[in-house]
Amino acid sequence: MKKYCYFFLMFCVFFPSRAQELEKGLGAESVEKSVLIQQYPDTTDLSIYTETFDPRVQKNLAIIKEAFASTNPSVIHKGYRLLGYDYMAIEDSVLAKESFEKSQHFAQLSKNDTAIARSYSDLANFYTVMKRQYTKANQLHNLSIDLYSKLKDTAGLSDAYFNKIVTAIRAEDFRTVYTDIIKARKLNGFEENTAASVALDYFLGAYYAQKGDYKTADIYFLKAIEVAERRNLMNELEQAYSYYYKSLQKQERYKDAFEALLMFQTYNEKNKANELSIERAALSTRFQVSEYKKDVKAAELESALQQERVSKNEILNIFLIILSTCFLLLMITLFIAYKKRRVLVQELKIKNAEYLEAKEETERLSRSKTKFFSTISHELRTPLYGVIGLSTILLEDPSLKTHKEDLKSLKFSADYLLALINDVLQLNKIDDSTLGSESGTFNIRELIKKIAASFEYMRIQNNNEIHIHISDAVPNQLFGNSVQLSQILMNLIGNACKFTENGHVYIIAETTANSISKSTVKFYVRDSGIGIPKEKQETIFEEFSQLGSGGYKYQGTGLGLPIVKKLLKLSGSDIHLSSEEGKGSLFSFSLDFEVVAEESKKETIISLVDDEVLKNKKILIVEDNRINQTVTKKILEKHKIECTIAENGAIAVDNATDHEYDLILMDINMPVMNGIEATKEIRTFNSNVPILALTAVEIEEMRQQIFDSGMDGIIVKPYDVKTFIHTLVQHLSETKEASKKEAPSVHVS
Repeated sequence: MKKYCYFFLMFCVFFPSRAQELEKGLGAESVEKSVLIQQYPDTTDLSIYTETFDPRVQKNLAIIKEAFASTNPSVIHKGYRLLGYDYMAIEDSVLAKESFEKSQHFAQLSKNDTAIARSYSDLANFYTVMKRQYTKANQLHNLSIDLYSKLKDTAGLSDAYFNKIVTAIRAEDFRTVYTDIIKARKLNGFEENTAASVALDYFLGAYYAQKGDYKTADIYFLKAIEVAERRNLMNELEQAYSYYYKSLQKQERYKDAFEALLMFQTYNEKNKANELSIERAALSTRFQVSEYKKDVKAAELESALQQERVSKNEILNIFLIILSTCFLLLMITLFIAYKKRRVLVQELKIKNAEYLEAKEETERLSRSKTKFFSTISHELRTPLYGVIGLSTILLEDPSLKTHKEDLKSLKFSADYLLALINDVLQLNKIDDSTLGSESGTFNIRELIKKIAASFEYMRIQNNNEIHIHISDAVPNQLFGNSVQLSQILMNLIGNACKFTENGHVYIIAETTANSISKSTVKFYVRDSGIGIPKEKQETIFEEFSQLGSGGYKYQGTGLGLPIVKKLLKLSGSDIHLSSEEGKGSLFSFSLDFEVVAEESKKETIISLVDDEVLKNKKILIVEDNRINQTVTKKILEKHKIECTIAENGAIAVDNATDHEYDLILMDINMPVMNGIEATKEIRTFNSNVPILALTAVEIEEMRQQIFDSGMDGIIVKPYDVKTFIHTLVQHLSETKEASKKEAPSVHVS
């Protein structure tokens, strides 16, 4: 075993490490404290093991103590390397392995790749010499080679290949020996007369001999012997003759083999003297090993304590640095924030001024928009009142039967234009959040029947059937915004009727949740019409979006469904659509209502109009538009009412002063004196006569102003004739006090 150890340590000298004596990253303080380490060879030199062990051990111990006194992991790694080779020399495999493993640990802590690569080689050498575990050794050699390759360290790589060759030769595993020898020679650039070159030559000889190529093997053996003799390399001569002798024997060249054997024995005897000297030195040193181990352990313990102290100091320093940095960052942040705040305050002042200016401009534009819509409402509805009213009157004239269809078309066009105006105004109200809340008690069954009845003309025109299905679970009397519900249903039913021909329209209502005081009603409007393609089911809820269904004879305004969606959104609900092209559509939505007990319900059913109440009644029509005067007068005279015309408010006041009237229809916008001023004047001397506003303006804008003036009700032009007559009957039949309580308003679309 000692002989093998000796020869392996001899191989190490062939490839002394060409790395710098200090690992990368060694600090100035560590350099100053490690002079001995800097002067000590990085690998185990043959001369070390030929000297007396005791001085060498003492020298190593001094170096190791210096290493352990350092806080640099690279230096500690180097100390454990020396210690590992010392233990290998005295054949203490346990402590040798422990030292090499610690060397590797500190090499990894140092994050120095050269040191890590070297630690792999050290462990590989240990497993080769001390354990003969060649597979494990080769794994470590490969790790070392890979790392040196990444570092592009040719010197370290050549050492690693040489060590791998030694392991392969000892294991008699010649699979990669040739390529490894070529790589080692190429990387190192050996001179022909060096011991390393001699070793590679007889390794090549051994490689060719095991392949049976004895001629080539002998060339390399003789070359190695010639250089070794010239250089007086005793150990190389012994090894070369040993391999050469075995090769000659296999060739059956017994005479030459005998001569080679004699030469081998000669050099073996000479080398034994040196080996015995080393063994004696090792034997004498064994008595000092226990003390050596104690000294090393003491050095390790002192190093560990120092490392702990340094670690604590580092933690404290890091904490103080972090604390100082945080404080500095806080001060910088506060300073920056202060500067930014000053800039921000200045910017805010500018922005506030701009905001106030923009707000004033927005309010001005809003007032202009409101005024515009108010004017448009009046200016469009006023002539439409004449068109719708006259067409209605003419339709009832028997002498015009031949023009009945033309008159129907005229009235339909006027109604369509009125619906468009109402839709645009309705959207404006929703967008401006000026839509009033008109909650009250209503009979849901009667409401749906009346809404369905209003589409009678369209139903007949398109040859459709309208079906109403209301679940028995739906309460009769509900409290809620019936006007809003009517607008939603009218838009959905109208949409269904428009796009359905020779088909069916279903209006369905059912409850999804009922309690004593609350009811959630779900409404469905289904038709068997043309349906809506999937790609257009999202866009139809956008304003002015139309289905555009080929040659279909009716094209809507594209405002009905957007109004429905916005009205439902105001109520916290949403519209749902299910449709398939050519198979009809289904719209559904849910609304919450309060339930009104049957015993506390108010009578909401309007009685039939009694024309007899109107006969011989005197009504003052205050209207500046001549066409509207004619329309209103003709409608009233059909019911045998005596009519008087006043062209402005001033004339109306004079007439009311001089004559008694049963009811006054008062226009709002008139020259000389408007309807508000005229009503106030009349109320100073007559508080009993019913005065109804007959106006084309948007009543939401003037509702309070109208009632504050003393008027009893509002009729919006153009109006439905039946509703108009019913309102007159109601006010003529009731007492003044009852009319004030009800203060009804009628919206006719």
